[in-house]
Amino acid sequence: MVEIGYEAVLQPDSEAAIGAALIAFNRAQVPDFPAPRTLGLTLRHPETGVIDGGMTARISFNWMFIEMLIVPERLRGQGVGTQLMAQAEVLAREAGCAGIWLDTFSFQAPDFYAKLGYAVFGEITQYPPGASRFFLQKLLS
Repeated sequence: MVEIGYEAVLQPDSEAAIGAALIAFNRAQVPDFPAPRTLGLTLRHPETGVIDGGMTARISFNWMFIEMLIVPERLRGQGVGTQLMAQAEVLAREAGCAGIWLDTFSFQAPDFYAKLGYAVFGEITQYPPGASRFFLQKLLS
């Protein structure tokens, strides 16, 4: 029997080791693709210079995955989210990505992404209770 350790709070070195093992396995299965890379677009508060919004993404297997996107309250309704997504699309195209995918909750921005051409390809209902989690994609041509 294999001993399985448990960390109530995953330590950075544990997460890095698990990620490295998974990447090594994936590389062995699909050796022709470059290693995954992460990128970010940041928004800084004009008075403090502190990052208070932006986007993080990962490019892997010819697709970009938008991990996080947040527009600070002070900038909402001004097209900043659309600008972030447009810049992400530019970066995805430059990297030769076939498409972009992301997830969002029903209380976040599914309509925003739909207006940008993203289509739902999956949904988990009652996650969290009373809401849904949507998975969306946009093919790049």
